[in-house]
Amino acid sequence: MAEITAQMVKELREMTGLGMMECKKALTETDGDMKAAEDLLRIKSGAKASKAAGRTAAEGMVAAHIARDGKSGALVEVNCETDFVARNEDFISFAHSLAELLTTESIADNEALADARLSNGESVEEFRKALVMKLGENISIRRFARHQVTGSQDRLASYLHGAKIGVMVDYTGGDQALGKDLAMHIAASKPVCVSSEQVSPELLERERQIYTAQAAESGKPADIVARMVDGRIAKYLAEITLLGQPFVKNPDQTVKQLLAEKSAQVNGFTLYIVGEGIEKKSGDFAAEVMAQVGQAKQEKAS
Repeated sequence: MAEITAQMVKELREMTGLGMMECKKALTETDGDMKAAEDLLRIKSGAKASKAAGRTAAEGMVAAHIARDGKSGALVEVNCETDFVARNEDFISFAHSLAELLTTESIADNEALADARLSNGESVEEFRKALVMKLGENISIRRFARHQVTGSQDRLASYLHGAKIGVMVDYTGGDQALGKDLAMHIAASKPVCVSSEQVSPELLERERQIYTAQAAESGKPADIVARMVDGRIAKYLAEITLLGQPFVKNPDQTVKQLLAEKSAQVNGFTLYIVGEGIEKKSGDFAAEVMAQVGQAKQEKAS
């Protein structure tokens, strides 16, 4: 039997929003399997899917840049260890320089980006290492996305919520105001993809299994259970797809309806949330200091 730690219970509580004892019991029943415990709790409680993106687990910032002609743009996430460094002017400048570089050059991956040259002539990796030495923290370029459009009616728009959430959206038709509204909506509502056709079969099957297990507990006939599951799947797709979501500035209208009204369409988007999916190490700073003091006394005595 796996050991169920307080940290595991805390993480499951954050994922599901359920009580400590419920989470501990689910972890015990699933022998510490976090994903299985989450599924078990969702089946028993009817809870929605976890929103790990809502938990910031690392520090840093997202930077965005769009070229003057509006045909290319980039979004990049740069991480550091503390929020103090994330607010440092040199760190912020580095992130913005990366976004501008990625906009002007087609760079395939982080390895190629490390060798690319910044406007001052230094390579990205040389500059990053110098920044690490100067600021005293590990600094990493976690991920980036470059968007490029070619059609006369194709546009790019970006939105930064502070520096912690960044969006870049590629759309056709409409105007700049529509693009800004779409980017802000994506930052607020966090869709997984544009349309239901883009939802992965694996994700959809997992949700269907959970909804089936939940509906089966109602004791209703199989045909009614099937209709209940289909209804839940339709609602789920509306929640996670951009086109199915209620528009944040007018909840009576879906994004799909908004786009039809503006004779526009969304071709794709990138959404970055700083630290999404990264587990931050937690510890008791006071305890660490006292431990070091104790060790120093012991060494002095010896």
